[in-house]
Order: sequence, then C-alpha cells, then structure tokens
Amino acid sequence: MELKSRYYLDPYGCVKNQVDAETMMAVLDASGLIRAEDADSADLIIINSCGFIDPAKQESINAVLAYRRIYPDKKILLAGCLAQRYAGELAESLAEADGFFGNRDLSGAALAARAVLEGQRLIEPLSAPREPAPSAELLQNSNTVANAPRRAPLSGDRPLLSLPGSAYVKISEGCNNRCAFCAIPGIRGPLRSRAIPGVAGECQRLLERGIRELCLIGQDLGSYGRDLGDGTGLPALLEALSALEGRFWVRLLYIHPDNFPFPILDLCRRDSRFLPYFDIPFQHGSTRILRAMSRRGSAGTYLDLIAHIRETLPGAVIRSTFLTGFPGETEEDFRELLDFQEKADLDWAGAFSFSREEGTAAYVMKGRVGKKLAAERKRLVEEKQRSISEKRMERFKGGTTEVLVEERIDLAVGEDEIGASGGSGAPGGSGAPGGSGEFLYLGRLPSQAPEVDGSAVIFTGSELELGALLEGRVFGRSGLDLEVRVDVSL
Repeated sequence: MELKSRYYLDPYGCVKNQVDAETMMAVLDASGLIRAEDADSADLIIINSCGFIDPAKQESINAVLAYRRIYPDKKILLAGCLAQRYAGELAESLAEADGFFGNRDLSGAALAARAVLEGQRLIEPLSAPREPAPSAELLQNSNTVANAPRRAPLSGDRPLLSLPGSAYVKISEGCNNRCAFCAIPGIRGPLRSRAIPGVAGECQRLLERGIRELCLIGQDLGSYGRDLGDGTGLPALLEALSALEGRFWVRLLYIHPDNFPFPILDLCRRDSRFLPYFDIPFQHGSTRILRAMSRRGSAGTYLDLIAHIRETLPGAVIRSTFLTGFPGETEEDFRELLDFQEKADLDWAGAFSFSREEGTAAYVMKGRVGKKLAAERKRLVEEKQRSISEKRMERFKGGTTEVLVEERIDLAVGEDEIGASGGSGAPGGSGAPGGSGEFLYLGRLPSQAPEVDGSAVIFTGSELELGALLEGRVFGRSGLDLEVRVDVSL
C-alpha cells in the first residue's frame, strides 16, 4: 500500500459514534493516509455504522450496498457498532464489504485500513481488547503506515465533525445499567470511565482550538467514575472543569434518572458555564413497564426529580425520551405514559418505538405489541410533545441570552429551506431583516442541544464569526425555533 492512498469516512448513528469516527480519522491521518473530501476520490470507503436498533442497522447496510453499486472497484470497510455486533454473520452475508472493524480498540483503525487496501478479508470484532478507558485518550507513537499506531492521537486534537464552536467529549465508554431493551452493553461492553486529568486535558485543548461548547457524553453520565474505585464521580469531574479559564458552555447529555447526581445542581448554580440543561431518558410513566425495563423509578419519583431540579435551578431545561410498544404495554400503561408526559411538562422530548434486539432481556419477553400500534403511540407522544415544547419556549421571549453562532443563511433561499428543525423563521416574518446590511444566521441557545432541539434564528446588522458565543435578545418564536436579535456593538 502506498502512503498516498485516500480514504473517505461516512459516519452513522449517535454522537458517541461521531466521536469514534473523529478518533478513527485522527488515527488514519496520523498513519499517512489522506482524507478525501468525497467517495469519488477515495481508494477506501469506511462506513462507521450504527447497530442499536433495526432501522439504524438497515441504514448502514444499505450504505454498503449503495457504495458497492456506485463504486464496484473501491475497497469498502464496515466499521463501528454493527461490525462489532455482527461481524461474523455479516462476513458471510454481506460480500459487498471487504472488511469489518469493531469499536473496542479504535487505535487499530490504520492497521485495519491497511489490511483491506492490501486485499485482505478483515474480520475484527469482539476479539479486540477492552481497554479500561477510551483509546482516544492515549498518544500515538508512530506516523508511518508500516508501523501504524495502536494508540490514537491525543483526543483534543482530533478532527471534528460538529458544527463550528461545538465538540463532543466522551467521558466514559460502555454501560452497566442493563436496561431490558438496550443492546449497548453487548456492543460497547461494561462501563469504563476516563480519568479526570485526561478529560480535563482534552477540554483544555478543545478550548484552545476555539471550541465554545463542550458536550459531555457517555451512555450514562450519572454512572461516571463508579468503576474507578476511588470515589470519583461526575461532580468531581465538573469541579475540575470549573478550573478551566474562559467563556464557554459545558452541556451534560444522557443522565439515567435512577443515577442522577444531585450535587451537580449546586455546581451549575455556582458556575453559569455549566448549562442547566439535563437530558434524562425517563422512557415511560407506567411503574409496571419501568420495572419490566429493569428501572427502579416510577412516575412519582421522576416527577419529584424534575421538581427538585426546577426548584434548585428555576431556568433549567429538561429533555427526555420515551419508548412505546415495550412488551406487555397495555392501553392503560400508555395512558400513564401520556399522563406523566403532561405532568412533567418537559422542554424537549423524543420518542422511539420498541425494537426487539438479540441479547437483551426484552428479546424473549411475551406480550409483544404490534409495530403499527407502537408506531401510532410514538406519533401521539411526538404530537403531544410538540405543543408542550412550543409553550415551554414562550418563556424565553423578551429575555437576554447567550447564543452560539453555527451557520450563515443565504437570504436568497426560500423560506422552507431555512431552519434545522422545520419551523425556523425566515425573511419577511416578524422582526426579519428589512434590507441590505442585514444578515441571518442559525445558532443555538443554552436551551437547545445540538441536532435534537430547535434552533436560534439570529438576526444581526453585522457579519458574525461562525463558532462565536455572543449576547442576544429573544424577540419571537417560530414553531420550535426562537428568533434572536444580536447587536455586536453591545
């Protein structure tokens, strides 16, 4: 293989997968491979797959089939969760892929790429070692393909696939919660928390690169540190990050409601850089279904948690997810879910219908709910949540806020093309630019997490730097999006 070989990486799945893709890119770049802008100019196409639920699995497989149809002579490597979970089966049934590389040791990505480019039929799933911390934290020790590193570059220097100004920081890998519906522990293994100095060092490097939003992620941030055996937990990590200097946001994503670490509320109150935004996947409102899901909480205890958060931090924003169609879910159970949703009055919530996954406790449970009924219940939850979220967003109107600038919008495009969530304001609406010298941008407020919530439609009389963190005033709402006026002279 020549050093000039080029690769193109196509990422799928969640933001944890995104960090994996960024880490693999760093390893491949350090090894001497050249990153291609598109598949046309690449020798090797890498699909970083998702293997969480059936639709995501099929999407990744369809990508392999599509690339093979378009590029019959290129090498294709299926990487990520799907390869980790089903490499053996796929090696027999998916001849369109030239190799399979799991996600347990991403520092081996260059060796995997080399093997496929040289014509080997690579199958490397669960046999990869389970390291005690994400391999992205470790330093690479070679920059040649012949001696490709088994350690990844320092994670703070990896390429970023996020919009300007934002980055995801994975503080742990794997999970010990064993929720009955979730295949993640079987794919990513048990909980392995990173040491605080490594996380803090990565965050410091990202800030030096101009990042203004650090999104801390893991399967469950509330469990962070439990495997380290030294009393380390999420509050201790946040205390360390509070020593970092500068103006930035820290956003906490994915805290299991049964493991919520209450001391972090005081940290958020003391340091406004820790956003009072909490992503807490409650999943259901029926105690019977929650027990079947292997969860300890109930609608009552979860409502108490929400009340305590809002009492401590009156401006708190809470997002959640709900699962419909879990085995045994009756109409009464579903009504309890809707009742909980009404009482919780969440700022944001998503929903997904049950997917029967091998290796989970729910896979063998009786009382399956039909896919059409589960999908209809999902639709009802989403429809109900939209009206709740729109009402919740009204409270921000008239207030001042920080806003992270992410995209510039060409004012010549049509109204339907503006906005990431389908409801963004457009020129000609209330408060829209009135003529030349006006600029329109998209961004986010502290109340809006990347990709999953509404956007901030930013109106300004001056050009703005993408990735900048500015002050603005919310003057309107369009659907789920908030309209903000920014004056850089203030």
